[in-house]
Amino acid sequence: MDRNLALESVRATEAAAIAAARTVGLGDEKLSDQAAVSAMRTSFNRIAMKGKVVIGEGERDQAPMLYIGESLGTGEGPEVEIAIDPLEGTTICAHGMSNSISVAALSGPGGLLNAPDVYMKKIAVGPEASGVVDLRESTSWNLRRIAEKKKCRFNELTVVMLNRPRHEALMAEVRELGCRIRLIQDGDVSAGIAVCEPDSGIDVLLGTGGAPEGVITAAALKCMGGEIQGQLTFRDEAEKERARALGIKDFDRVYGMTDLARGEVMFSATGVTTGTFLRGVNFYSGGCRTYSIVMRSKSGTIRHLVSDHRFDRKDGILGFPA
Repeated sequence: MDRNLALESVRATEAAAIAAARTVGLGDEKLSDQAAVSAMRTSFNRIAMKGKVVIGEGERDQAPMLYIGESLGTGEGPEVEIAIDPLEGTTICAHGMSNSISVAALSGPGGLLNAPDVYMKKIAVGPEASGVVDLRESTSWNLRRIAEKKKCRFNELTVVMLNRPRHEALMAEVRELGCRIRLIQDGDVSAGIAVCEPDSGIDVLLGTGGAPEGVITAAALKCMGGEIQGQLTFRDEAEKERARALGIKDFDRVYGMTDLARGEVMFSATGVTTGTFLRGVNFYSGGCRTYSIVMRSKSGTIRHLVSDHRFDRKDGILGFPA
C-alpha cells in the first residue's frame, strides 16, 4: 500500500467518535453503537479503495452494517483489509465513563488475522519489554522478565486488566509479587496501546478479552514497536465451530505479532470519552474538537492529531465534517 490510507481512515474514526459522543451518558448502548457504526460506514465508503471488513460488528445476519465480509470504499484503488471497532467501550460511552474510542486498522490482503468473536488470553508490552515475554509461561515468570528488562522493582510495575471475576486468580498472582494493578471496566484496545505510551503509567496488559480487539491492538503495537501475544479461549463447542469456519484448526496456538498483524499495517483511533490513551470529543458552539492518533508500520510514523470540526459546512458526513 503506497498510499497512507491511515490519514484517510482517521476521518472515519473522527466521524464515528463525534456521532457516538452525542450519545454520551444517555444510557442507551444500542443508540451509541448505531450512531458510531452508521457514521463510520458512510465515511469509509468515500475512500478510494477496495476495502473488505475482516473484523467488524459480526456476521451479516447479525449486523446490517460493517459486517464481516462487507465491501467498503468506492471500489477503485488498492485492495485493503479492514478491522474496525466503531465504538470500543459501548457501555462506557452510554454511561458517561472514560476510555471509549473509535478505532480502525488496515492492511493488504491477508495482513490481519480473521479472528472469531471469542475470548483471547493476552499479554501486551511496550518497546522496552518487547521480546522478553512468553504467554506460555506463568504470569510471575513474565512479570519478572519485564522488571528485569526495565530495571525496576515489582512495585514500580503497573499491570492493567479488565475488572472481571475470571481474573481473580490472575489478580492474586500479580498482587503476590507486589505489582500495582489498574482495573478497567471495558476498552482493552486503548489499554493495550497505552503500554507503549510512557505517560500512561501502564507497563503491561494481562488477562482475557475479545479476540477481535487483540488483532486491532496488534496492528497498533506493530506501528509503535510494542508486542502482543494471544491465545484463543473457547467456552463451548459452538465457539470452536465458529473458529473452524474461519480456517482455524489449532485451538492451542499462541499467536505472535506476525500472526495477528503481518506485513504493512496502518492504524487510526479517535477518542470518544477522555481516557488514558486519548482525550474525548469536546463540543463547543458550532463545532467540536477531536483528538486522534494515526500510525503506519512501514515508516514508523505516529501522528497525534487535534482537529476542529465546523458543523455549518455542507461537505460533512451526516452533519459531521469530512
